[in-house]
Amino acid sequence: MSPAPAVPPVGSPALRLTWVQPEDLLGHELRQAAEDRRDAGAVARVADRWRTAGGAPAPVRAGAATTPATPELRALATELIDELAELTPSEADEEPTELPAIKALCGASWPSPGPTAEAGLDRLHAAWLGRAVGCLLGKPVEKLPLTGIRALARATGNWPLTGYFTARGLSPVLSAAYPWNRRSAATSLAENIDGMPEDDDLNYPLLNLELLRRYGPDFTTRDVAALWLDELPAGRTFTAERVAYRNLLDGVEPPRTARRRNPFREWIGALIRADVHGLTHPGDPGAAAEQAHRDAVLTHTANGVYGAMFAAATIASAASGTADVHRALRAGLAVVPPGSRLARAVRHGIRLARTHTAFDTVVDTLHAAYGEHHWVHVVPNAALLAAALTHADGDFDGSVTRAVSGGWDTDSVGATAGAVAGLLAGSADAIDERWTAPLKNQLTTSVCDFNGIGFDELARLTALWAGVPQGGTGGHNANAPSALNDKPGPHPQGPACTTHPHP
Repeated sequence: MSPAPAVPPVGSPALRLTWVQPEDLLGHELRQAAEDRRDAGAVARVADRWRTAGGAPAPVRAGAATTPATPELRALATELIDELAELTPSEADEEPTELPAIKALCGASWPSPGPTAEAGLDRLHAAWLGRAVGCLLGKPVEKLPLTGIRALARATGNWPLTGYFTARGLSPVLSAAYPWNRRSAATSLAENIDGMPEDDDLNYPLLNLELLRRYGPDFTTRDVAALWLDELPAGRTFTAERVAYRNLLDGVEPPRTARRRNPFREWIGALIRADVHGLTHPGDPGAAAEQAHRDAVLTHTANGVYGAMFAAATIASAASGTADVHRALRAGLAVVPPGSRLARAVRHGIRLARTHTAFDTVVDTLHAAYGEHHWVHVVPNAALLAAALTHADGDFDGSVTRAVSGGWDTDSVGATAGAVAGLLAGSADAIDERWTAPLKNQLTTSVCDFNGIGFDELARLTALWAGVPQGGTGGHNANAPSALNDKPGPHPQGPACTTHPHP
């Protein structure tokens, strides 16, 4: 048998793998270097070398440019990314990644555990449903600019948003100008919904249920990595998660997986993984934040980690059943360094929501302030999340529709807003059936053995861990793997998740 050719045949399309090719990453790293205020002169020199060599800016919305780089340009991109990594952010002292330093900056505001609380099955059920509803509402307009979201909704009589997006009655001209998310339209437009389709905003909470089943609440970041390699298909990862996954396969150990050639380390990925950490610590936002931190540092640093801690603490407070949305958001802010960019953005979003009656004005002001950020960056999305929840005063319909109507990462912000608002609603019955009936109590996923599971069953599995204190299981499961590619044995808690090959 003759060996495979080293290069694709002439005329064959190039494989454009998103979120990992050096020539696509460098532009994002240059933007990240400006955001965390590394040496401006050094950053400018790197940018000039890249432009002079013919390098392109980062893709605006997609994960890869359409034109492949030459081998020489790709090698230069790798060299320049590593060069930028040697520059220390000027705000490093105000924005640490290590938990002790974060807690030191939070000081006396770090939340103490409240009275022992139980979220209850009904409240947990509402949280899972709310997450699905908000995610599904935002899926078809993910990646679209704010003007496009508004135009599509108005053209179909759905502005302000009152239900799922639809293509019914939409003109071909507008459809061409603002195309729906191609991967989502077939399953998430109102006329196409038939259960909850797969989405990473649901996959990661499922993985974290399995994380607790396999390792207990004393899991380590290395345990998260082991679980991902066992159970998470690489093609279901994006941005920082895909880079960290690649780093794991290269033999890089956590937490360096978050820093090595990862310009997405302050994007929203860790925040969307935070729900289960909050749901299983009702009334204890500090413990929820600490658990979220151990998960987040696999893939993120600084503000990317704070986003996860903020979401987990907010959810933990809302899960107690004794907090309104404003108290829950204060609990979220209490675990974030107050001088960080994320804390400042969240406070800004809350202030705007309290100041303006029209939410469109809030959104326009946020986009004016944070429009230079990538649409998946955690800072603008966290500001929008806090603004939507505040402006809606925790009301479910108002929270999810405001979150999605604000643009940026529509499905992710909608999902977290839905989880928080579902907890505040208190029960699945409190969420209008126009949102929940199309879900058919069925979730599609490629993660573990969860495919087809109902949201009521997810509530039951979450309740197994809700309120379990740190160390409450007596340490790691005796059957837990001792190396990154070891296979775990069965565990008595919850459904076993079998390791199986993925295409």
